[in-house]
Amino acid sequence: MTTEVQIQPRAATTPAWAMLRTLGGIALISGLLVALVYQFTLPIIAENQRVLTEKAVFRVLPGAVGKRDFVITPEGGLAPAEAGASGDLIYGAYDAEGRLLGLAITGSGPGYAGPVKVMFAYDPSCDCITGSKVLQSNETPGFGDKLDFDPDFLKNFEALDARLDAAGTALANAIVTVKHGTKSEPWQIDAITGATISSKAMGRAANSAAQRAVPAIERDLAVLTSPPSP
Repeated sequence: MTTEVQIQPRAATTPAWAMLRTLGGIALISGLLVALVYQFTLPIIAENQRVLTEKAVFRVLPGAVGKRDFVITPEGGLAPAEAGASGDLIYGAYDAEGRLLGLAITGSGPGYAGPVKVMFAYDPSCDCITGSKVLQSNETPGFGDKLDFDPDFLKNFEALDARLDAAGTALANAIVTVKHGTKSEPWQIDAITGATISSKAMGRAANSAAQRAVPAIERDLAVLTSPPSP
């Protein structure tokens, strides 16, 4: 008896180099798409950020209708923020006649659930902080919200002392948060009962913003009041 053996044809296989070429092409196209989307959305993101910053500046400095951006230079002075300029930003706020109303400066401090970033208004005529607006916070709802809306707490920022020392290089008195009801100095912040950590974050944010920006502001106040270059 004869036994027939059937030999199945071997399935065709794709060469490894062809698979790698295909995967490489897909990766290249995906990368190009991501880059194109990033380039397309970058101006939109920048414009949205500009609008949000302008709204915050106008909130902490009521009456302002114009804003100019400046950077703190490595030498500790101020210069107009132009393309390619680097350094911490501060914002000059101006009325309809172009008069300087004050400066918006930013700082951050460690809160209960992460950093609390805040914008403060600084008035050179009184050497004091006159307003605040929380820009970023993950504090517990109901407690963290008070940083922006508690009327008693906000009174801390109506004339918070930010005078410089005799050398003009640092605050004469560091801004600190104290236990609720114990404020006795104009550079102290009266804490919110039950929200001590968040209150301290505001104090540290105010102190870091003022320590960094006020010496530069007072040194180059003429830069802020001079008309912008055409």
